[in-house]
Amino acid sequence: MDNNDRLTRLRYALDIKDNDVVEIFRLGGATVTKEQVRAMTTRDKDGNYEEELDNERFERFLNGMITSQRGVREGAPEPELELHSGNVNNLLLKKVKIALSLTGDDMLEIMDDAEARISKSELGAVLRKEGHRNYKPCGNRYVRNFLKGLALRYRG
Repeated sequence: MDNNDRLTRLRYALDIKDNDVVEIFRLGGATVTKEQVRAMTTRDKDGNYEEELDNERFERFLNGMITSQRGVREGAPEPELELHSGNVNNLLLKKVKIALSLTGDDMLEIMDDAEARISKSELGAVLRKEGHRNYKPCGNRYVRNFLKGLALRYRG
């Protein structure tokens, strides 16, 4: 699963329109157009995305999503970009959790809705900061099931 897949699935799960995606990117500090959004979320005949979504822009989207849902914190420094290919799934879960004001129990229910079993300690390990002794890299399966559960919850 790449960043384009993650963005496409997240957009679908939360029913985010193109104009809103452009605004979320703007709030995160990236400038994109509606055409670029469509290119990032549409596959061509060969099954490839027309425009590749790199880690920096994807993290800016996630940061913008937090800002759009929770508002701007006064006096807060701009968040450091810490996304790399090894922790992208972990940060996706963590930032969506923050943006939607979800608790750990909410996340477990969402995963359960998608018929995915994850223990509270596994979830805690996935949400820990990279470098913590109990940190665990998050696999694509958890993210797929989490986004499927979000779609079931937010789209009915």
